[in-house]
Amino acid sequence: MPSLDLSGVSKTYGGIQALADISLHVEDKEYVCILGPSGCGKSTLIRCIAGIHQPDSGQILIDGKSIENTQIEDRRIGYVFQDIALFPHMSVRDNLSYGLAVRHAQSTEITTVTNEMLDLINMRDRSRSYPSELSGGAQQKVAVGRAIATGSHLFLLDEPLGALDAIVRSELRYELRKLASDLGLTVIHVTHDQEEALSIADRVVVMKNGRIVEVGKPTEIYLSPRSLFTENFVGETNLLEGKVLKTDSSQCTVDVKGHSVKISGFGKKVDQKVVVSVRPEFVPLTPPTSTGWKGRIKQVTFLGSLNRYVVEVEGGIEIVAEVSTVEYSTGFRVGERISMPLDGVHMLLFDYPAEGLEKEISLE
Repeated sequence: MPSLDLSGVSKTYGGIQALADISLHVEDKEYVCILGPSGCGKSTLIRCIAGIHQPDSGQILIDGKSIENTQIEDRRIGYVFQDIALFPHMSVRDNLSYGLAVRHAQSTEITTVTNEMLDLINMRDRSRSYPSELSGGAQQKVAVGRAIATGSHLFLLDEPLGALDAIVRSELRYELRKLASDLGLTVIHVTHDQEEALSIADRVVVMKNGRIVEVGKPTEIYLSPRSLFTENFVGETNLLEGKVLKTDSSQCTVDVKGHSVKISGFGKKVDQKVVVSVRPEFVPLTPPTSTGWKGRIKQVTFLGSLNRYVVEVEGGIEIVAEVSTVEYSTGFRVGERISMPLDGVHMLLFDYPAEGLEKEISLE
């Protein structure tokens, strides 16, 4: 399976820049998820790779070779759409064998490969069924199998699970990942589902307004992103505006509306305006004590394994906290006073954006 290189790829539609100078390297057998809000250019990017759209500038290389003048059918790329797009008048078997038949493969090869695909997607017993007789999840498995059956070198998945129910989507994403690993496929998977991307990708590419914001392993993207946009977009977080009170070699003391906290941070200056971020699962809540930030429970939402709290903290700050129902089974009630012993652990520090916080985290 191939590697993929994008270098300076740009695309404009009627004065709107859909892609702006996209550069990315994808390793052989790597599973990469492209994540971003609607309209950020995710689908345009993989359509350029597939040859459905032609970029205005830049290069697309597969295994180091340009595909600029290569026709779609000759790029050996498997493409799976969100809307599944099976042929409704064809059985499962005929849908799986379609690509091979179009390539005029020998009948023995078509039979052998089709049977292998039926076994691979565990649907031999439904081989004579038509798409209308299958569940959405089963239809998407056939679409994936059809793409694999063509012998494609590279797979592009464009929101492949977006039309499915939540439970089916959750199950099928792991099946997709296992198929890719077992077959050694190189996969570019476009999604707006953050959990989907974090749970199956080797690396996540975060996009906004036609540009790549950052690229990293799922743990890096979630726990230690380099940008405020990523921190806010991927998962939920509390963003608190503050000012640096003092610094030393590895820490900053930051004031947040009268509350001070020490946070790891380099290169900051005294009186510098900053943004402190802490995810809800890292916000500790305890019954009232003499230490920690003081607050009152404003809202409680039961989420099964978690209780989600909106806490009104002294100074007019609202902070969201998520506490395991196992850790504190009785929970807190609306109106109850609490302490919040924030100690800087799992908190991130960002420079305040030049164009303002709202502009920085905007999805548009």
